[in-house]
Amino acid sequence: MFGTILIVIVILMLIGAAPRWPHSRDWGYYPSGGLGLLLLVLIVLLLLGRL
Repeated sequence: MFGTILIVIVILMLIGAAPRWPHSRDWGYYPSGGLGLLLLVLIVLLLLGRL
């Protein structure tokens, strides 16, 4: 249950970190890349049953 909630929160953060707005275009893909990596780790931990 906790893992599912955590993955949903990270997915929402990943969508929010997408460089769509003019002020965030200079950031590049670093925020969404870091959150994507975190999401990947959480999914692997969830599949292994560690979370």
